[in-house]
Amino acid sequence: MSVESTEEATAAGATEELAEATVETAAEDESTGKSSSVSRLEEEGDVAADYLEELLDIADIDGDIDIEIRNGRTYISIAAEDDSEGLESLVGRDGEVLEALQELARLSVLSATENRSRLVLDINGYRKERAGDLQQIAEDAVAKVKETGASVALEPMSAYERKIVHDAVADLGFVSESEGEGAGRHIVVSAD
Repeated sequence: MSVESTEEATAAGATEELAEATVETAAEDESTGKSSSVSRLEEEGDVAADYLEELLDIADIDGDIDIEIRNGRTYISIAAEDDSEGLESLVGRDGEVLEALQELARLSVLSATENRSRLVLDINGYRKERAGDLQQIAEDAVAKVKETGASVALEPMSAYERKIVHDAVADLGFVSESEGEGAGRHIVVSAD
């Protein structure tokens, strides 16, 4: 065998090994893709829960923290066995304090992991109860559109709440759009 053919054979073997290694790595990445995403979400939850637990300790408020991963998002809930006034104060009027705490928890995750978070914080089931209220608001708006034929503008709400209303309106077969800027951003419901 000549030197040239030996070099060609060695190069071909190296190319095959590289190709096999690339396929194996891609397969590993594919199989761990979901688990790495889940572990990232779990890390988010742990960082945010530590931050919120420290906050509860400083404020001397009792509450149990639960972390759940659903639909590619981290959900953290804080609840108390008894009706704790302290936790209610962390919800605030119309969930304003809850929204602020959620943003602070997201910032703590960003600071610790350098990744933006879409985690959702709930305190004493406020968001679950509010979701029921938002469903009713959407149904009432659709009923008014059916009755009058005119578009209906709703009160301003957070992006999370607007998403719930948009989904509810779409499920009822109507159209909704967000309009306005900042704190005045609201939904307009129409037939088309």
